[in-house]
Amino acid sequence: LQRLTACINTILSTQKSGDLGNIWCHWTRGCREGRDVMVLPEGMVAMKRISLIKKGAAIAATALTALALTACGNTSTQDAGSTGSSDATYKIGVLQLTEHTALDAANKGFVKALDDSGINYTIDQQNAQNDQSACQTIASKLVGDGDDLIFAIATPAAQAAANATKDIPIVGTAITDFAASDLVADNDAPGGNLTGSSDLTPVAEQIEMLHKVLPDAKKVGLLYASNESNSLIQIEMAEEALDKLGIEHERYSVSSTNEIQSVVESAVGKVDALYSPTDNTIAQGAAQVGQICKENKLPFIAGEEGMCMAGGVFTLSINYEDLGYRAGEMAVKILKGEAKPADMAIEHLSAEDLVVVKNQEMADALGIDLSVLDE
Repeated sequence: LQRLTACINTILSTQKSGDLGNIWCHWTRGCREGRDVMVLPEGMVAMKRISLIKKGAAIAATALTALALTACGNTSTQDAGSTGSSDATYKIGVLQLTEHTALDAANKGFVKALDDSGINYTIDQQNAQNDQSACQTIASKLVGDGDDLIFAIATPAAQAAANATKDIPIVGTAITDFAASDLVADNDAPGGNLTGSSDLTPVAEQIEMLHKVLPDAKKVGLLYASNESNSLIQIEMAEEALDKLGIEHERYSVSSTNEIQSVVESAVGKVDALYSPTDNTIAQGAAQVGQICKENKLPFIAGEEGMCMAGGVFTLSINYEDLGYRAGEMAVKILKGEAKPADMAIEHLSAEDLVVVKNQEMADALGIDLSVLDE
C-alpha cells in the first residue's frame, strides 16, 4: 500500500491533473483482469512496474473511490451482490443522443437488463442534447475513460461511438438500419465491434392504418429531420407505401426543432394528414406539432407511442423499453465473453410485440373515429 501511494504521488507530481482519470482507469482495469501490476497508458511518464500486494490493492481501491469517481466522470455503481456469477465489475459508458420518451425508455430497459443479469457494473450516463458535435466529444471521453462497453442510443450516437473506437465493444439501439447507416457491414453479420437492436418501425402498416382511419385523405405530408439518416430511410418506405395506395405525398423537412413550427404551419391547407416516422428531432417537438395540428384540424400520425401520446392521433408502435432490454441482454453476453459483436446479428422485436396506440383526446378534438382500429 505504501508503494502504491508513493506511485500515485509521483504521477501527480509529474502529470497534468486531467491524466488522473486515465491512470485510475488503467489501474482498476488491470485489477479486474487479474494483473498485479500497474500499466500506464501510452504517452505518460514511464515508471518502474510495481508489484501490488492484492490486499493492499483492495484497501487502496476503497480509499481512492471518491477520487476515482471525480476523475473518471459522473458514474453510478450497481452491485449484484451474491447473485452475480463473477466478482468482476464492468465499466459501461452510455451515450444517448437526446431526451425524449422513446430513447429514455430504451435506456431504462438497458439498465434493467443489466440488473436482471446479476452482473456488477458502473455506468456513466451521458446525454448529447441532440448536438452531434457533443456526441463526438462524449464518445471520445468514454473511450478515454477505458470503458469495457459503450451503449449508444440513436443513430448519431452510435456513429460517433463507432468513429471513436474500433476496439471497445459498442451496443446500439433505437437505430433503424445499422447497415444503411454504415455502422456494420451487414445486419446479419456485423463484422466489427458494434451490434445492437433495431427500432425499424412497421412503416407500411402505419400508412395502411392512416388510409383505414382517414379514407378521404388524398395527400399526406411527410415530416422529418433532414440530418437523420434513419428518418430518410423511413420516409422512402412511407412514399413507397403511399404510392401503392395511390395517395399523393410531399416532404416537409427540418434541420432542428427551431424550424418545426414554421415547417408544420407551411403544410396546413396543403395536405390532408401529416406523418412522421421515428425521428428524434420531431419526437422532441411532438407536442408542438400536435398543438399546431389540433388548432388547424390536421391529423398527425406519428411513428411511435411517445410521439403519438404527445401530439399524434394513432400509431402502430414497438415498445422501446423492450428494445433497450434486448440490447442490454446482448451487452451482458459480450461483457461475459459469451459472444462478440462481430458475430451477433442485429436484433429486432417481433410483430407480436407491436401495439396499437390511440390518443383519444386528440382524436376527439379532431372529430376522428378510431373505432375502425378495433375491427
